[in-house]
Amino acid sequence: MLVDPLTPAPHTIALAAATLRRGGLVAFPTETVYGLGANALDAAAVARIFHAKGRPANDPLIVHIATIEQLDQVAADVPALARTLAAAFWPGPLTLVLRRQPIVPASVSAGRASLAVRMPAHAVARALCAAAGVPIAAPSANMFTRPSPTQATHVLEDLDGRIDLLLDGGPTPIGLESTVLDLTQPQPQLLRPGGVPIEALRHFMPELTFEQRYVDVQDAAPASPGMLLKHYSPRAELQLFAGAPEHALAGMRAATQAAQAAGRRVGILAPDEDAARLADLGAQVVPLGPRADLAQIGRLIFAGMRQLDRQGVELILARGVERSGLGLAIWDRLVRAAEGRVIDVGE
Repeated sequence: MLVDPLTPAPHTIALAAATLRRGGLVAFPTETVYGLGANALDAAAVARIFHAKGRPANDPLIVHIATIEQLDQVAADVPALARTLAAAFWPGPLTLVLRRQPIVPASVSAGRASLAVRMPAHAVARALCAAAGVPIAAPSANMFTRPSPTQATHVLEDLDGRIDLLLDGGPTPIGLESTVLDLTQPQPQLLRPGGVPIEALRHFMPELTFEQRYVDVQDAAPASPGMLLKHYSPRAELQLFAGAPEHALAGMRAATQAAQAAGRRVGILAPDEDAARLADLGAQVVPLGPRADLAQIGRLIFAGMRQLDRQGVELILARGVERSGLGLAIWDRLVRAAEGRVIDVGE
C-alpha cells in the first residue's frame, strides 16, 4: 500500500494500526531501514515476527515507541543518561538497551532482562506508532541474515505472503540500521554502530569506544540485534578488502580475474572512483556514489548487494571505507555481510 513518506494519509495509518492491534504484521519504512512490526505487548504477535523472518528466538528485537512517556511503560529504572540521550537524539536512529518492564514479553528480548528501544523519526513510522497506541516490536523486514530492506520491493523479495500489510513509503533516507547503545552496565557500551555516529555520542560519553563483537547463532542471546557474524548477507559470497587503496584495488582486480578464470560470475560493490578503475574487468559493477559521500554509500549498500544477487553473481568484492562517522557502521555491515572474510592487503 503506497503511503506518502512525509504526510501519510490518516486512513492508511489507521488501517495499519488496526492490523497491529489485532495481532497482525505490518512492514513499514523508518529512517533507517524497513521494519517488520507487531504489537510488542502481544507474545503471539511477536512470535509471528520470528516465524515470518526465519529468525532464531535468541536474537532480540527492537521496540519502537511514539512518545517519551511510553519509555517508562516498556523500560524499568531508566537512568538519567538515557533521558539525556533521548532528548538529544530522539526521534532518530539511536536504540538504547535498558531494563525491561514485565509488561513486555520476554520473547521480545530473547529471554534477557534487558530491552532495546528507540523512537523512530520517519513520518510514517511515527504516525504508525502513535496510532497503534502500543509499542511496536520491529526488526528489519527481511529474511534472517539477508541484506536489510531499504525499499518496499526488498521487503516483497523476502516476505511476500508472510505478512499482512506493507506500507510503501519509498527508499529509506539513511539505509543503515540504528546505533545501539547498552546502558544496563556501569560503563555504556556501543553494541552496534549505525545512523548516529559514535563521535556524536562521545559528546555525552567521551570514553565511548566500539569493539566489533561476533556472536554465533548457536550462542546465548546477544544484548542487541545485528551482532551475529553472519548478518546482512547477500546470497553470493562477499569478500571485503582492507588496506592501502592501491593494494586493495590490485587485490580486487586479481581476485576478479582468478574467479572469472574459474568460471565464476563476479560482482563489484564500490564507490564511483573504484568502480571506474575496475570497469574494464567485465564484472557486474554497482557504483555507490563518491567515496567521500558516506551518507550516499550507506543508503545504497544493501540495495547494491540485492541488485548483484538478482544479477546472479557468485562472488561479490568490496573495499572497506574509512572507519569514522557513518563509515564505522558501513564497515561493520560489510564485515558481517562477508562473514568475517576480510582480506587485509596491508599498507
